[in-house]
Order: sequence, then C-alpha cells, then structure tokens
Amino acid sequence: MDYETLANAETIKKTVDALLKRGIEAVVVNNRAEALEKLKSFIQKGASVMNGSSRTLEEIGFVDYLKSGKHDWKNLHEEILQEKDPAEQALLRKQAVLSDYYLGSVHAIAETGEFVIASNSGSQLSHIVFTSPNLIFVVGTQKIVPTLENAMKRLEDYVVSLEDQHMKKLYGVGTLLSKIVIFKHENPMMGRKIRFIIVNEKLGF
Repeated sequence: MDYETLANAETIKKTVDALLKRGIEAVVVNNRAEALEKLKSFIQKGASVMNGSSRTLEEIGFVDYLKSGKHDWKNLHEEILQEKDPAEQALLRKQAVLSDYYLGSVHAIAETGEFVIASNSGSQLSHIVFTSPNLIFVVGTQKIVPTLENAMKRLEDYVVSLEDQHMKKLYGVGTLLSKIVIFKHENPMMGRKIRFIIVNEKLGF
C-alpha cells in the first residue's frame, strides 16, 4: 500500500465527518503555513503547552515558534529541558501531564475516524488518553488510510523504520514500538476538546 500519496477531497471529507461523529473536530487547510496559523489561533493566552516529539510540528514551524518565546503561553517542554537537576526534571515531566494543551500528530488515521499513536517511552500518552483538556493534532493527508487495520499496518510496516532512522541520526539511538494507543471515541462527559488540523501536504512520517 502507498503510504505517501495525499488523500483526495472525497476521502478527506469522509474522514472529517467520521471524526466529528466520534466527538472530534477537524479543519482542513492547504499547506503548512496555514496549519501553523490555525494552530496558534486555537491556543488561549496564558495557557500551558506541552508538545510531543513530532516531525510534523517541526515541519510546520511550530517548534521553532514555541522556542522563540514570541507567544503568550507557558512552554512546559522548555522548562523541562532547562532544569539541570535530574530529580527536579523528573518532577516537571510528571507535572507536565496536566498541561492545558497537548500538541502533536498521529501515525495513521482511518477514514472511519479511528487513529493510532505509538510511543517508545509512553510519556505523551497520558495527555492523549486523559489528562490534557485540549488536544491538537496536525496531520498530513498522506496519513489517511481506509481502515483501522490499514492504520496499524502503516504504523508497523512504514512509520517505525523511518522513525528509527530519524532517531539514530539525531541521538545515535533508535526507537522501539513499545506502546500503542488506538483512539476510537472521545466521551463527551469528559468535557475535553480534541481538534485535528488536516493539511493538504505531506508532513511527518
């Protein structure tokens, strides 16, 4: 299966409608510049923000923007990196799961509205499944596949090897497919807001 071709308009609409039925909002933008502006508009002034390691967020310019400090948010990721005491840094990581916003991407999204996110450490998964009241995922349309089964195959057969190579280049150590979240619904009783920014451009793996 081709995991790099952008989805067509019909497929994108089907996916957006399916997400909505599962309690998840989605907007479609044309390119990475529009994605960045839309993402910035979603985050309230004074909010605490945590982001996972994401090639997509890097490619749209969000990571550089967050590091620049030219915003009115509390950058929890930067606070963690600046803390040199290992015990204090570990505490900050635990506290960061209560961030107002968590930002990232997904590894695959099915036309049925289900999506898949994997992690080696699992550090970002608590945000996604429970603790952060606002989730924003930026996703290139090449990540859309027909079914949940296809989404799992995209993760296992395509994403993991690319992520492994990427991590080895950055840190000299690869990755493992250790923990996987399959997201099917958001219970409205939780009161959380989950948004997808779906980009008509190839982003991430």
